[in-house]
Order: sequence, then C-alpha cells, then structure tokens
Amino acid sequence: MTTAAPPDKTAVRNAATVIVLRDRDTRPRILMGQRGAKAAFMPNKFVFPGGAVDAADAAIPLAAPLPAPCAERLTDHSAADISHALTVAAIRELWEETGLVLGTPGAWPGHAPDDWSGFAATGHLPDASSLQFVFRALTPPGRPRRFDARFFLVDAGAIANDPDDFSAASDELTHLQWIPLDAARGFDMPFITEVVLAETEARVTDRTPPASVPYFRNNDEESLFLRLHGRPMPD
Repeated sequence: MTTAAPPDKTAVRNAATVIVLRDRDTRPRILMGQRGAKAAFMPNKFVFPGGAVDAADAAIPLAAPLPAPCAERLTDHSAADISHALTVAAIRELWEETGLVLGTPGAWPGHAPDDWSGFAATGHLPDASSLQFVFRALTPPGRPRRFDARFFLVDAGAIANDPDDFSAASDELTHLQWIPLDAARGFDMPFITEVVLAETEARVTDRTPPASVPYFRNNDEESLFLRLHGRPMPD
C-alpha cells in the first residue's frame, strides 16, 4: 500500500525581486546576475536582483509609496498587508546586489540602519513610486528553501545613479550585466524566471500597472496559475 508524502514543513519566506528594464523603445535590456556555485538556492543560475524580506524592512521610511493599484494586488491572497515591507525589501536588495539607487534626493530622518547606511550616504531616500508589481510565485515544496516571491518591474530611467556602475554591489551576484530581452533565454536561468520573462516582454511597450497579476502558487496539494486583482476599494 502506498502512502501520501508528508506535508512540506520548510518555512516559506516572503521575498521581493526587481526586474530593471531599459531601452524599451529600441532593443530592451534587463539587468541580471549569476548566483554563486555554492549558493543554497539556485546555484549558478542567472537571476534578477532580489531576496527575502527582513523584519526591519517594515519600519524603513519611503519618500513615496508603491502605486495604489499595485499595493492592493500585493494583499490579494495574503493574510496580512506587507506591501510596505515588500517594496522596501525590493529597493534594499536592488541596492545591495547591484549598487543601483531607486530613490529620491533627501536626508534620512535620524540615523539610517546599518544595512541602509551606504544607500543613505548617496543622499537619497528609498522611493517606490516607479515600481510595478507584475508577478508572484511560490517556490514548490521539497526545495531546501522556499520563498513567496513578488516580482517588481521598474524602468531604468527611475534609477538615481549611473545604471552601468555596479561598483557598490555586494558579491552575492556576479557577472552583472544588461542582457537583451530577446537573448535572455540563452542564459541558464530558473524555470520561473523564464515565465516572468514572458510577462516582462508583454509589458515593454505598456508602462501602466497591469490590470491583474499572475500568481504561480505551488503547495502540497497542487500547482495553480491564478490572477491577482486586488481587494475591492472602499467607495
């Protein structure tokens, strides 16, 4: 007699990923880097900048928030509103992994936390107003790490510093480069990244927030493609 596999007990962490798109009207390019060979999650794969939400992200001030439609969709199928923490994590991870600043000139109110000191030293406050929430994916069961990842699209024109200067980047991603969108599938990347590329291609000429957001949900029972529309707004 066969028995069902036990439920996956791996903790799921919320995460944010940033797709930076440039040259939209000519030959679009996206920013990607390669994870290390010894990384516990997706070793050697080419990915977008991103990572897990930190507990402190909820308390970081934003010069401007995520657009309201995107914030609403972040809360769809979620137990709590963590839209602020997710957008802060997206900006922080972009800074840490690439050295690129998504921010507005301004002074921090008081002392900047240690993991934001380098960002603050550039003379900017994090600004989420140019981010668009475009995809959500839950890592399948059975993986050594699981993430509930939200993907944000941003135009490179919103970057406050030189988009070709990665000198302030950490060593978490190597071979940082602007890859032509039509050549990206020639790189070794995770399956879900390929899926997100298709969504990115559909948004190259459309600069407005999407009407709904794809959600690839993997759990112990099934894998589903859903659409996130956001919770109804009050009258």
